[in-house]
Amino acid sequence: MSATREHETDVVIPDIGEAEDVEVIELCVAPGDTVAVDDPLIVIESDKASMEVPSPFAGTLHDLKVVLGDVVNAGDVIATIAAKADGLAGEAAEPVRDRPEEAAGAGAAVVVTPAPDAARRVASVPATSVPAPDDAAGTDRVYAGPAVRRLARELGADLEAIRGSGSGGRIVKDDVKEFVKARMTGNGPAASLPGVPDIDFARFGPVEEVPLTRLQARGGRNLHGSWLNVVHVTQHDEADVTELEAFRKSLAAEGEARGVKLTPLPFIVKACAENLRKFPRLNASLNAGADGLILKRYCHVGFAVDTGDGLIVPVIRDVDQKGVWQLAAEIAGLSTAARERKIRPDDLQGGCFTVSSLGRVGGTGFTPIVNAPEVGILGVGRLAMKPLWDGIEFQPRAVLPLALSYDHRAINGVEGGSFMVELTRLLGDIRRLVL
Repeated sequence: MSATREHETDVVIPDIGEAEDVEVIELCVAPGDTVAVDDPLIVIESDKASMEVPSPFAGTLHDLKVVLGDVVNAGDVIATIAAKADGLAGEAAEPVRDRPEEAAGAGAAVVVTPAPDAARRVASVPATSVPAPDDAAGTDRVYAGPAVRRLARELGADLEAIRGSGSGGRIVKDDVKEFVKARMTGNGPAASLPGVPDIDFARFGPVEEVPLTRLQARGGRNLHGSWLNVVHVTQHDEADVTELEAFRKSLAAEGEARGVKLTPLPFIVKACAENLRKFPRLNASLNAGADGLILKRYCHVGFAVDTGDGLIVPVIRDVDQKGVWQLAAEIAGLSTAARERKIRPDDLQGGCFTVSSLGRVGGTGFTPIVNAPEVGILGVGRLAMKPLWDGIEFQPRAVLPLALSYDHRAINGVEGGSFMVELTRLLGDIRRLVL
């Protein structure tokens, strides 16, 4: 931030990781408003999630330099605040950080999923009603910013032929790049797959078209890309977790004292980390030529979080070096941060393996899609009581359905099956985790 006039300071977009050309989707303040430290100023949206830019100090908003639909990047000035003498950032005073997840982060912005209200406001505006930028003369039917239009001109791409993944149907740079790549290589969905008929469903009855959020659209494209590029195989099994559940429930009072709710997920994540040490090929990624494996000497495990506007996958680092209590606390913190729009860019990167647990809504099983460039993902269904034969009679046991999907180019069936057998053993007797 750089000072302009006396006690007036510019607020800029901080480091937002690899994201570029993010869109302003919500204005949280107006000129003249009084803001406190960490009050949100605007909400911006990247391909992976949304980002809330909070005020780094207290004062009065002198000027807001962006409007809805603007495209911004790190370092761009978004506002000028007349700061209070004791509220200046930098050497004069440090911004107060009340939340642990913010104290651990760098920069003033944090990556989040779209707020439900904001998402509904964006979703309620049809693409045709969003005003196009000033330089869109002659292409009024296209909703894209100046940087995207410039890129399209440089690459010779027809914007009218590109489907936008941004909010309100806005075309972003990745849309242009993927369109050009598909046309040049012939490997894009439009070039290699038969099209789906464009049917006017209104002929059959009342309909309503609701646009996907940018997070949902981008997530769908990533899943589609993974499904097309990964040779998926899924193996199913069940783990008898009766003893694990009894042990977990016996720790309820200790968990309450610690302020941590102990769910089955930390045990599952810990067991996966132990298993990845024994099966290192599942803790790897294929190289660019798909003719070699990059074995990872670290163990970062992602877990899927439903934000209401789409799934995101926060990543827990060095799972193999942490205990169950610490994992439970980190899972709870990352889940809350994701749902409350406080998660950092670094928390969404670097995963080696993913766990997707549907908990009580998981049903009897499902087939998870590999989160490429990872080569494996574990799907966890709903815990259920089942009668199991103990050799003499049937006994009621707590059974957890599991599904391991993996890239068959990297993992063969024997290795995938062995991984599942060992995982069910670990979950069936968690004492093995300390051996």
